[in-house]
Amino acid sequence: MHIKKERRCIACRQPHQQNEMLRIAKIDGEFKLDLTQKLGGRGAYVCKNKDCINLTIKKKQLNRAFKTNVGAEIYTALGEYEQNC
Repeated sequence: MHIKKERRCIACRQPHQQNEMLRIAKIDGEFKLDLTQKLGGRGAYVCKNKDCINLTIKKKQLNRAFKTNVGAEIYTALGEYEQNC
């Protein structure tokens, strides 16, 4: 039996299947969009819909998720990803 992994979106706080979400990883103090979901480090998950991505950017929710100030470049990368959705 295969157990499906669920993660909670930091924007809407709803659980979704892990493969339906976008992962942001913190590796050695750097933040990266983890499109393959195979990078190590601590991760935060956001739904791949525009509303959740925009809310994450607007309220800077990655700062709360990682308990540190996240640089503007990761929010810019999220914005670019959202425009390509």
